[in-house]
Amino acid sequence: MPKLKTHSGAKKRFNLTKTGKVKRGHAFKSHILTKKDTKRKRGLRQGAYADETNVSAIKRMIPYK
Repeated sequence: MPKLKTHSGAKKRFNLTKTGKVKRGHAFKSHILTKKDTKRKRGLRQGAYADETNVSAIKRMIPYK
């Protein structure tokens, strides 16, 4: 069976934990930050886990992580 290609966008955005959960970062943190209050920006720094409905699709995109 041939090697699978990794999705370039997905490999930059997602990581897998030891238990198999998919870690992700928050969106809306790169620009237009002046109108966002400090509390909101601080919350966007924290990581999060991908929703269970998307996990199987993400894992197919990053087969070797």
